[in-house]
Amino acid sequence: MTPEEKRAAALRAAQDVIAKAKTEARDLTVEEVADLDTKNAEITEIDASIQRSRKSAAIVQAFSGLGANEDTPVADSQAKSLGEFVAKSIGAELKGKKGSRVSVSTPEFKAASDVQSTYAAILPALTTVDTNIVIGVRRRLTVADLLGTETISGNSLTYFIEGALEGAPTSVGQGGHKPQIHYGDLTPVTESLMKIAAFLKESDEIIEDAPWLASAINGRLVYNLGVVEEDQLLGGAGGGYDLTGILHRAIQSVTSAALTDDADSIFRATTKVFTGSGLQADGLVINPSDYQTLRLMKDGNEQYYGGGFFQGQYGQGGIVEQPPVWGLRTVVTPAIPKGTALVGAFKQAASVIRKGGVRVEVVNTNDTDFEYNRVTVRAEERLALAVRVPFGFCKVTLVSDES
Repeated sequence: MTPEEKRAAALRAAQDVIAKAKTEARDLTVEEVADLDTKNAEITEIDASIQRSRKSAAIVQAFSGLGANEDTPVADSQAKSLGEFVAKSIGAELKGKKGSRVSVSTPEFKAASDVQSTYAAILPALTTVDTNIVIGVRRRLTVADLLGTETISGNSLTYFIEGALEGAPTSVGQGGHKPQIHYGDLTPVTESLMKIAAFLKESDEIIEDAPWLASAINGRLVYNLGVVEEDQLLGGAGGGYDLTGILHRAIQSVTSAALTDDADSIFRATTKVFTGSGLQADGLVINPSDYQTLRLMKDGNEQYYGGGFFQGQYGQGGIVEQPPVWGLRTVVTPAIPKGTALVGAFKQAASVIRKGGVRVEVVNTNDTDFEYNRVTVRAEERLALAVRVPFGFCKVTLVSDES
């Protein structure tokens, strides 16, 4: 009998003793308590034996694999980013494999919004390369974080938007005529997955420096996918292969009457979101120039409304780097045009639908890459945007400060 079978038998016997006492509606006898103590000790010892056996087997397996099969890729689940995972997964695997193709897949890896990646083999080189570079302008990617998230198994999603209420219930007397109400026909909306993709070419020397490979993927390729994704979620026009962004949906709108009315118009937008959809606004997306105008506004005593550059308003509290506007989570990004702000119940009114996360492939057999010691790194993602409650958003037209 195996240890697992012995454990199951001891557990069944203990459960039978307990079940018998419950059936007879009585407490355990002294003999039964002693018997259960014995069985508990037996199960504990069996568990310890099983654990020791498994640990021993794992150690044997680890040593038997050293040098036995150098072509087996090892996925590092502790990688902190997609690029780092790529570098760690393919580093040792790729050495000396000119022209070969090996795939490494990790469907359980979590990075950059549930990343699933597949890699093809690339080759190393002996040249020492200075990988210190000057990073260009980078903007924070935060719009997708405001929205809800979903996954999809097919290629498109259809949902229905409820029509307007026609008529209204009223109070009626006994036996009186009741008014009829009717909700407008449901409007079906179909969102299809679209793809954002790009590739870059690198000299294969980067494989000798795993951090550089990680930064090339995270800091440039995947980052630039995110920039396009953010622009599409907000302002995609819906033509061709573009998403239809939130600003191009049938959302509500508010227009500021003057520069001094900008802050008030944002608050009016929060009210329209609540009255128009029943949802509480939870976010504001605003262009850096427009946010600067709000942030630098002063009252009649020359005090900044959002606090000064050394301390809070009238010397109270510390300075906040980017104080939220009207308590909303405020995202300051050039992804939205100057003169336009977006207030919304982002989490509840819309969702980003993803399929498969970000996919990265690296290969040295594309075109003339092998001949010139280059590698091609390709990244792509598939996503859609579902705006189930259009009136959960309100576009604010601000008076742009030209100074």
